[in-house]
Amino acid sequence: MATCGWARAVRGLLLDVSGVLYDSGADGGVPIAGSAEAVRRIKASGLKLQLCTNETQATRENFVRKLRALGFDISVAEVTAPAPAACRLLKERGLRPHLLVHDDLVPEFAEVDKTNPNCVVLGDAAENFTYANLNEAFRLLIGMEKPVLISLGKGRYYKETDGLKLDVGAYMKALEYACDVQAEVVGKPAKKFLESALAELGVPAEQAIMIGDDIVSDVGGAQQCGMRALQVRTGKYRPSDENHPEVKPDAYVNNLAEAVDIILQHL
Repeated sequence: MATCGWARAVRGLLLDVSGVLYDSGADGGVPIAGSAEAVRRIKASGLKLQLCTNETQATRENFVRKLRALGFDISVAEVTAPAPAACRLLKERGLRPHLLVHDDLVPEFAEVDKTNPNCVVLGDAAENFTYANLNEAFRLLIGMEKPVLISLGKGRYYKETDGLKLDVGAYMKALEYACDVQAEVVGKPAKKFLESALAELGVPAEQAIMIGDDIVSDVGGAQQCGMRALQVRTGKYRPSDENHPEVKPDAYVNNLAEAVDIILQHL
């Protein structure tokens, strides 16, 4: 295999989850071929590993339970996700959220005061993205002297086993436009969020590689933090990504297994 400069001097990997490890779906999801074995090989090699996900349809505990059921040897501590980061932000700033999130994510906010809301927290609410629920969030925001909208990611769409689905970013933009407010994003590609994932990985940016299927949130976000970043041709990847006007990955790989093959050859 040809020498790949991007694969040298690596000590840790940040992995996106949906579209890299598996394709999600109503049936629980389907692992992408070779991905579970790739995770095992990463761990056996001594490389550090952290999952960095914008998953907001389940608590981290339930998310990890699902990953383990799909064959992935992952612990809760190895997952950096937006909801715990948002809870820290809310407590630090004394914010009381109105939640427009997936029902299965609500337990993550159990320790947060939600009485008399003074902000709105938006996640991938899926079927909860009804007109009535969006309008309730709009009315709360428009009625605030200084509206605060916190979004758990800003992805445009993601892939499930039955096709592409609108992501939280589309609904975030609707509320931004209606309320003339700019959302604070907790999740990729926010620099603070990716830096927290790097801190949990325990590796400096120049010795880490991010592997994801989202050209903007995964690749662009990681590169802004000084990391190398690969885009897999799985998940939400589309051929048009390779002509993106602003973001150029350090490399394209067909899948996680191929990326791991190359990286391990250069250890």
